[in-house]
Amino acid sequence: MILFELFYVFFLIGLFTFGGGYAMIPMIQEQVVDRGWISSNALSDFIAISESTPGPFAINIATFVGSEVSGPLGALCATIGVILPSFIIILIIAFILNKVIKNRFVQGALNGVRPVIIALILSTAIVFLLKVILYAGNDLFSQSIIFDMKSFTLLIMVVILMFVYKKIHKKSLNPIAILAICAVIGIFIFI
Repeated sequence: MILFELFYVFFLIGLFTFGGGYAMIPMIQEQVVDRGWISSNALSDFIAISESTPGPFAINIATFVGSEVSGPLGALCATIGVILPSFIIILIIAFILNKVIKNRFVQGALNGVRPVIIALILSTAIVFLLKVILYAGNDLFSQSIIFDMKSFTLLIMVVILMFVYKKIHKKSLNPIAILAICAVIGIFIFI
């Protein structure tokens, strides 16, 4: 039963999420954490791991959550669940692309969805920034608020590094290099 529930939950997440993996984080938190499948700390860890591993974020997070909840079969069910809606929708759109893309109602709907996607991604970034810098303990919404100087220092160092690199080389720093640099800095700051 849990395998079907994993498939169903991630099918809904894949079906009703527009804007990619980051836009689905609030829905994953609502569906997975509220069901008690994983803790908010585990979700934070899975988000970090999913972002740093190769492949699409949505598939990675579904695989990690499914694996945590019900092992390899859970990972398979959650992954297929999150992929299937996009696959079906793309197949349908491929057949009627010329009519759909020029339709003014479709263009209006897409224009209406864009600001919501930006708001979802921004709200997720703010919540995690607050978690890392302000909240003590491991709970996402801990009651004791303190200022974590180490996390704030790491954030400022990375922002300055990225800014200086972009000014000197006239291009952005590679995300893999950013992750590697942050990992090394994190080892020295947090150990």
